[in-house]
Amino acid sequence: MKSLTQLIQHMSSDNPPARDELFAAAYPELRKLARSRLHSGGGRNTVLDTTSLVHESYLRFLNADHLRLEDRRAFFAYASRVMRSVIVDTVRERQAERRGGGQAELTLNTLISDNLPAGENEILKINDALLALEQVEPRLAVVVEMRYFGGYSDAEIADALDLNKRTVGRDWEKARLLLLAMLKS
Repeated sequence: MKSLTQLIQHMSSDNPPARDELFAAAYPELRKLARSRLHSGGGRNTVLDTTSLVHESYLRFLNADHLRLEDRRAFFAYASRVMRSVIVDTVRERQAERRGGGQAELTLNTLISDNLPAGENEILKINDALLALEQVEPRLAVVVEMRYFGGYSDAEIADALDLNKRTVGRDWEKARLLLLAMLKS
């Protein structure tokens, strides 16, 4: 069986069998990554289950045009970004449904957002703050994305980004403080 890096190097957007083989080989690790993200923090994220997150991520992977991944690290960094996108989009869709899904409103109750599970609002707020952080400190944003949305440990992030584990720890602390300040304002 080929290694993940070999499969990534043979994969191209016009080679569906190679993409399928890559997904099959990476599936156990993608499930682990999704499970880690969805079940961390005492179940704060209940918008998707592990299988749904992995499969939706794969569908987005299939639809990606001109995807250039060099190696295993780049693939899992990309997977983390796609999982973030899937989670945020799912939360937005659920909130839109709660607000009528485009239907005419029947009540004058404007307190709908107060009734949403805290995890959903937290995900959207962090995503918005992360988008702002990407503009100022792109590497910090990647560290947050991989840790918060991808469920990676500092060691895994360090390996994926080719950084020192201590650097990742410092980046996480700096990003956490910046995001906290953004979320409070």
